[in-house]
Amino acid sequence: MSEPAPEILAAFEAAKGFMPVVEGLALFEAATEAAKLGLPLLEVGTYCGRSTILLADVARRAGTVAVTVDHHRGSEEQQPGWEYHDESVVDPEVGLMDTLPTFRRTLRKAGLEEHVIAVVGRSPQVAKVWGGQLGLVFIDGGHTDEHATNDYEGWASKVASGGLLLIHDVFPDPEDGGQAPYRIYLRALESGDFEEISVTDSLRVLRRLG
Repeated sequence: MSEPAPEILAAFEAAKGFMPVVEGLALFEAATEAAKLGLPLLEVGTYCGRSTILLADVARRAGTVAVTVDHHRGSEEQQPGWEYHDESVVDPEVGLMDTLPTFRRTLRKAGLEEHVIAVVGRSPQVAKVWGGQLGLVFIDGGHTDEHATNDYEGWASKVASGGLLLIHDVFPDPEDGGQAPYRIYLRALESGDFEEISVTDSLRVLRRLG
């Protein structure tokens, strides 16, 4: 099993974000396998860069790059009045969330800035102009059906043969969480293009066939 160095794991644990360590270790292991293809590793939904640390460290080791796609204005559940709102990442000048400065500081503290390309924009728009294949796509963006579907339709087809599609916050039981990630996970399996290779709590790892 591939594991991050202690200092990388410590940086991950110190970063602002929501991914538990056990899922982070599964992400790291999957990314290490996917990086053998020599293609970029892309995540949709960056927030403050907690999971980016792991992808960037894998990219550094493999001689490739991690790409992050996020508008950095926060997802639905991070807006004022919602459970995951964090006032410390609100831009006081415009009154909107802006996680980009925190994200950049996170990468700098971890010494990983040069191994990440941060794309600031909406996932469907970025997907339309992305022309290359990817070794890994990690979908961890908005949890409405609209956003999850857009992420899946925009990026799943760009996973190279043998590459990995990861979907976070997959909860088969509606009492555990929103169902949109679960629905795109089922859609990926039903497409016949992917096979599931691991399950770690709410993280699903699928390999592209053919």
